[in-house]
Amino acid sequence: MKGIKLIEVRSELGAGTRGASLGIEALKLASLEYGSYFFGKFKNKEIKDSSRLLYKNPVRHYAKRIRGVVKIFEKQANAVSKEIKAGRFPVVISGDHSSAGGTIAGVKMAFPDKKVGVIWIDAHADLHSPYTTPSGNIHGMPLAAALGIDFQDKPKNPVTGDTIPYWDILKNVGGICPKITPDNLVFIGLRDYETEEIQYILKHNIKVIKVQDLRKGKIKEICKDVLDYLKQCEILYVSFDIDSLDASLVKGTGTPVPNGLTVKEAKKILTTLLKDPRVACFEITEINPLLDDENRTAVRVFPIFRDAVNTIEKIKKKQAREQKMLKAAQGINSPSPEKKQSKSAGKKKS
Repeated sequence: MKGIKLIEVRSELGAGTRGASLGIEALKLASLEYGSYFFGKFKNKEIKDSSRLLYKNPVRHYAKRIRGVVKIFEKQANAVSKEIKAGRFPVVISGDHSSAGGTIAGVKMAFPDKKVGVIWIDAHADLHSPYTTPSGNIHGMPLAAALGIDFQDKPKNPVTGDTIPYWDILKNVGGICPKITPDNLVFIGLRDYETEEIQYILKHNIKVIKVQDLRKGKIKEICKDVLDYLKQCEILYVSFDIDSLDASLVKGTGTPVPNGLTVKEAKKILTTLLKDPRVACFEITEINPLLDDENRTAVRVFPIFRDAVNTIEKIKKKQAREQKMLKAAQGINSPSPEKKQSKSAGKKKS
């Protein structure tokens, strides 16, 4: 394990409000509020966006700026896959949550023959497609793209033109569709969704951990139950949308929802889940300082992010030590070529 690599996606093409592309810098500035030089520890890679599209009319009403989102998906998928294959752990900081579709594609590209599980910590299901979206914003569609679903059988929207081929491209980024299956998906903190989304969740019996469920029991035990539920998955990806937190704590996010997680709860959830050695990628998203007062949201969120990444770092260092010890032990137990030769020579003489 060569360590953590930050992948910074300064894109807000999938969001409905402006400012999420500034979330990365907001988080970095928040770290300085704590006197922390946390971000100086890690190497980073920036994904170039297509922000100029924000200043053009989004002509595809049911998948706004999808042409630019396709490019982000492809660049991000390639970056995530490349880092994993190089032995690094990608930590993605993205502007809006549409980017997660590219992240999942990258994880699957790195492990095409393995089952990938997704833990989606979010107030929203993000299971819409152009055929059902009430807003046309693609940050409500990344899981649908990863699952390869459309809802074409019961369309609400008259999708026409090149929206359809662009949506097909999104679903097939990396040449794999679907990337995940419903039984390998878990929602935590879900509390805001539309009819089509909840129908899909109920039809496929997708596991949902509500905020009230977390408060009925011990968070660590519930998280361990989630990990056990995904025991068939060889690889895990954890996505943390900050709107999973209570709306009173995160004014600086595009779609805040009341009755969410506390900072303490979010910390405990992430530090428990990220200890699982199967986790290959972690993402944080949807910080929007333009909707905030004096960057308070990022200041609240930074300790969650810091503790999450520190947990990953500790686990990966432990894995590296164990692998080193195992190799050393194998070296001790395996006779050297010289010894093998001397033994065989001795047999010939006898």
